Amino acid sequence: MRRQDFSYDLPEELIAQVPLAERSASRMLVLDGPSGALSDRAVRDLPEHLQRGDLLVLNDTRVVAARLVGVKPSGGRVEILLERDLAGHEALAQLAASKPIREGLEVHSAGGTVRVLRREDELWRIALPAPALEFFERWGEVPLPPYIRRRADHTDRERYQSIFAREPGAVAAPTASLHFDERLLTALAERGVSRAQVTLHVGAGTFQPVRTESIAAHAMHAERAWVSAATCEAIARTRARGGRVVAVGTTVMRALESAALAANTGAAPARALAPWSGDTRLFITPGFQFQVSDVLLTNFHLPESTLLMLVCAFAGHRQVLAAYAHAVRARYRFFSYGDAMLVTRERA
Repeated sequence: MRRQDFSYDLPEELIAQVPLAERSASRMLVLDGPSGALSDRAVRDLPEHLQRGDLLVLNDTRVVAARLVGVKPSGGRVEILLERDLAGHEALAQLAASKPIREGLEVHSAGGTVRVLRREDELWRIALPAPALEFFERWGEVPLPPYIRRRADHTDRERYQSIFAREPGAVAAPTASLHFDERLLTALAERGVSRAQVTLHVGAGTFQPVRTESIAAHAMHAERAWVSAATCEAIARTRARGGRVVAVGTTVMRALESAALAANTGAAPARALAPWSGDTRLFITPGFQFQVSDVLLTNFHLPESTLLMLVCAFAGHRQVLAAYAHAVRARYRFFSYGDAMLVTRERA
């Protein structure tokens, strides 16, 4: 398939610039993958669409204040966007300036001097005055996505973060998680829906566009992920009682399916899952054989993006693009601070 097969028209005014006052007040478009049927609901209605015995899998990554602005000795501005913390006081980052960056450059920031060590693929290795997570959390600002046309303010520190964020390391939010509040979690528990966690630290590469015409030629960025023994056991219990695995966000789905691929490379039985951690570059496109996830809660994604391709792989290309066309006509709010979709899998 080609990149253009995942295009759609989106009026700019539908891109949400601020979150709603109440997390679970967002709208939710429900798409039944096998039939393509659509219904307009709200996120607070999620318990009605799940069953006793289902398992909700959440991403407990925590967003770091990963954007920092500094200046060169010449006075030129440099924007630093943390990608990954490394041992000691080093990190990998994206650097942006009006003139090319060079090795050995010293960038002066509010927290001290940041030294550019060397280029590593599309990123730069940098040396910091303190460990990366500590340094950016103190001196950085929330790295809002490029389609939000405003500076981050104090409210984003709380709202661009899920209420169950625990493990620091992401530079972008797993946005489906932003819809959950304590009231919704309580209603889900009363419904008999249990919960488990994975960790996938979302990287800035999640916003990188697909630049190749053929999607098969696209190289996916790497993101760190962990699937624990406790989560594997929760999934096994869910399967045993006939429940469904509900992935909250594309990050959860990629972590679970990466673990399943690692577990099933040899003689292991189909759909077996074992604890796993590592870098994932899994690029899920139509034709992918899902092993773990049965239902997906996700936000709306950019045209021609890898995340939209994942949703199309899960629920069907034609059905998903028809749902997006409906969402545009119905004036849903799009992207990180926008509305949600609840999607059931198209069966092979």
